[in-house]
Amino acid sequence: MSRSVSRSIVLITGASSGMGLATADFLTRKGYRVYGTSRRPEKYEVSFPLLAMDYTDPESIRRTATEILQREGRIDVLINNGGRGMIGPLAETPSSDMHALYETNVFGPLELIKAVLPAMHEQGEGLIINISSIAGFAGLPFRGGYSSSKAALMILSETLRFELHGSGIRVTDIAPGDFRTGIAQKRFYAPNRPDSPYYEQYERILRQIDEEVDSGLPPEMMARLIEKIIRTPRPKMQYRIGPFMQKMLPAAKALLPQFLYEKIMLKMYGLG
Repeated sequence: MSRSVSRSIVLITGASSGMGLATADFLTRKGYRVYGTSRRPEKYEVSFPLLAMDYTDPESIRRTATEILQREGRIDVLINNGGRGMIGPLAETPSSDMHALYETNVFGPLELIKAVLPAMHEQGEGLIINISSIAGFAGLPFRGGYSSSKAALMILSETLRFELHGSGIRVTDIAPGDFRTGIAQKRFYAPNRPDSPYYEQYERILRQIDEEVDSGLPPEMMARLIEKIIRTPRPKMQYRIGPFMQKMLPAAKALLPQFLYEKIMLKMYGLG
């Protein structure tokens, strides 16, 4: 990035809590001019401007991009950090919830990219960082909606990287594992009825997932990685960050025989 750190304009979504807040605070302290977004910014007191934006509302997305461009004249870095989790068996997850999840995790980030790309093309440079998930590498039990939405975001990031090659606009994806972010409070939950054939498995795996999140990495680690990427002239296509065993999931799936990978996953989740 040709501009100095103190003049770089950063837009980060989902900046009112968790990794988004940690990153926005960290970049602000480093001298970046940071703008964050939240669906209800009036609820939070932060050290940077926090604008109202909802991934499910295309008009609010365009309005946010326009406001920053009117204030600053450019956007140097877009960090698509906002998103939601989902837990539940696919067969019992309401279709409306699945649609809402994809609006938040896939279509919303894409709309925001579309909103900032014309300015980045005019600048002749820019950086887009999409936050996906290590869960996007596998069809995890009771996380099919979340895993598939993050897989979609990964592929969109890869496609954009190829399509924008040579434009001066860099695209990268960060796939984090479990971080202590409070995501459990924002998840979609499929109802778990006692008469469901999934009832006991769902209850047990939900507890397991919550324990993994509670023991996850501190969000400041993500903030430091993002700042490192911003300073990197040629960032990689993807970065993975998280507990060691989670970071090994993509390699295990790619390298192990399918029957062995499946056996390991079934045992890990108590399904085999």
